[in-house]
Amino acid sequence: MCHHTSKFGISAKLQEVICLLAHDHVFEESESLLHEFFGLDLSAKQIQRLSEHYGQELEEFERNYQEDESYEDLKPQAVPVVSHTSEELVYVMVDGSMIFTREAKWKEMKVGRIYSEHSRVPVQENRTMVTDSLYVCTLGDHKAFFKKFDPYIEPYRQKVFISDGAKWIWNWVEDFYGDSIQILDFYHATEKLATYATLAYKDAGERRQWLEEQKQRLKADEVENVLKDLIKTSENITGTTEVGKALNDAIRYYTNNRERMKYGSFIKKGYLIGSGAVEAAHRNVIQQRLKRSGQRWSIDGAQRIANIRAYRKSNRWNALIEQIKMAA
Repeated sequence: MCHHTSKFGISAKLQEVICLLAHDHVFEESESLLHEFFGLDLSAKQIQRLSEHYGQELEEFERNYQEDESYEDLKPQAVPVVSHTSEELVYVMVDGSMIFTREAKWKEMKVGRIYSEHSRVPVQENRTMVTDSLYVCTLGDHKAFFKKFDPYIEPYRQKVFISDGAKWIWNWVEDFYGDSIQILDFYHATEKLATYATLAYKDAGERRQWLEEQKQRLKADEVENVLKDLIKTSENITGTTEVGKALNDAIRYYTNNRERMKYGSFIKKGYLIGSGAVEAAHRNVIQQRLKRSGQRWSIDGAQRIANIRAYRKSNRWNALIEQIKMAA
């Protein structure tokens, strides 16, 4: 049976195909593909309008998971989960990247990624691949993002947060998930040292050796000793110089995050110490579609297409299909 909607006048299945194309291709390319493979003449503007409509429907659907007095007619539903046991270790990662918008120029898209320990599959020695994740995207302030993301986190008792040193992230974790495991991304930790070392050590070999020594010390739970040495070194360097500023920046960073840098202990317990998974999420979920050359999005349009991509990448496409069927 072929259902049509009064809003778009085309079958539910074709609407699904259009959303599938639009989530991965620019609207003009989607127009060409529809014509080439199906002989259909729908304009890029029609494709944009339809796909963004369902992207907004998904945004409204997210309210089902939120406790909010302004949605009195909705009772919060159980969120989809990455693990069916609350005791399994679950990784939570948050990061932001910039999208160019017409209204606000560059604006940060915040992305959250959640996945369970059992979804990590070994592919090479010392390397794993994550098979299943849930993604949440918000092109807005951190309060709007957390309101949307929090319901996905709450079902689990054992949570590991891995992120860079952004204060807005760690303030949120401390306020609401203070008993969780908190890990500062190892790459960002060593990047601060590398910035300083580039200025302090002109000889490349000496610089590499110093950096490698610091990495090994960090992985041996010697963050306090590394910090003490940095502070001692700063006593002989003027803080207003370029090298002095880089050194002081590293000292502040390490001081603020020292409890999240017990890498030796984390490694022994089998925890990840890098946030590469959320950086990959930005590339895979957001940038491959929303950050192409010359693109300028409306804020609403970017959010709606991001929603469709997040649901697709989270293996939640059936939720979009249900939205289409409800409109039939």
